[in-house]
Amino acid sequence: MLLARVVGTVVATRKDPRLEGKKLLVVKTVSPDGKDDGNYLVAVDTVAAGFRETVLIVQGGSARMASECKDRPVDTAIIGIVDTVCLDEEKPLAAAARK
Repeated sequence: MLLARVVGTVVATRKDPRLEGKKLLVVKTVSPDGKDDGNYLVAVDTVAAGFRETVLIVQGGSARMASECKDRPVDTAIIGIVDTVCLDEEKPLAAAARK
């Protein structure tokens, strides 16, 4: 799974019939602290994500296992909307004090 932010939408009037009715969103991968990684992807939205929300995405075979993506030509799927991310990182001062 990867963290990403929704940055846009894709409108495709002609597409594979198995993608009819599926919302396609442009996402940009982000680091756990929310900084952009710079990679843009088009993902099928399975959770009704909104613009600028941080989301969980999966790719490849995992994307095709998402509930609305089974047996569809999907490489990236949005499978969750992130509320918070907490990292268990030591403060630099605390780590230096132990030496």
